Amino acid sequence: MEIKKVFNYIWVLSSTLVFLACGQRSAADSAQPSTSENNHTDVLPYDSTTRTIHVLVALCDNTYQGIVPVPKAIGNGQDPVNNLYWGCEYGIKTYFNRSKDWKLLKKYKAKDAILERLVYKHRSENYYLVADAYDGKEIKLCTVDFLRGLHGQLKDTLQVDNKIIGIAGNAKLNAYIGHDGLMDFQLDQRFKNTDHQKRNAIILACYSKKYFAPHIDKEAVNPILWTSHLMCPEAYSLHDALTGYINGESNEQIQERAAKAYSKYQKCSLRAAKNLLITNW
Repeated sequence: MEIKKVFNYIWVLSSTLVFLACGQRSAADSAQPSTSENNHTDVLPYDSTTRTIHVLVALCDNTYQGIVPVPKAIGNGQDPVNNLYWGCEYGIKTYFNRSKDWKLLKKYKAKDAILERLVYKHRSENYYLVADAYDGKEIKLCTVDFLRGLHGQLKDTLQVDNKIIGIAGNAKLNAYIGHDGLMDFQLDQRFKNTDHQKRNAIILACYSKKYFAPHIDKEAVNPILWTSHLMCPEAYSLHDALTGYINGESNEQIQERAAKAYSKYQKCSLRAAKNLLITNW
């Protein structure tokens, strides 16, 4: 009983602090990873009839991100198992593992900046979800990889179920989850679509429209869901948004689903949640 009380306390405290986390901006870029310029033009041919959702998660990190610290146990960006955005109750890994809609197929161990990769298959539709947990100190690399994939500058493939699926720029939808590092650092790269394919995006981070929009090619990206203010980027909003996306719903219908989930778990009004989780340009 005492252990349960401790975990309940940690979750409540972390949900409160995460709103404050984006309010503190770092004057210096604490993590300056050198991003690869490999465009992956030599990737294997993939099954274009299979639809992939690629989710990049920048693990919450008290040390390397410009945030108000959360409890130490969930704010270690090098420990995905206990991280707020991955292993905690409402982190991507734990929440999707418990989902009745998704089945976990495979786990990959750490490789460079990605500390864990999970591959899920939707139980009734021909969709795969690939989720990557980036080391929290590599938030800049995570952001750049997301933007490059979103513009088709970074393309890759993955072998799953005896088939090859497309990820990054070969995915149908690209999502970013975590702290909005663009509040802390500047990007020198320019992101311009070069393959004339329009891609879908979900960006769950504080003030994501304000900070990500200047880096996105408006003609090449459909922003299904992003944010107007401080927010808690836990997995339930993404999960329910993806349900609508897979069902072929409009951006506005997907927004409604995500807002209902956010309202439920954050104990706020639906109107407030819809003002926070916004869609389109």
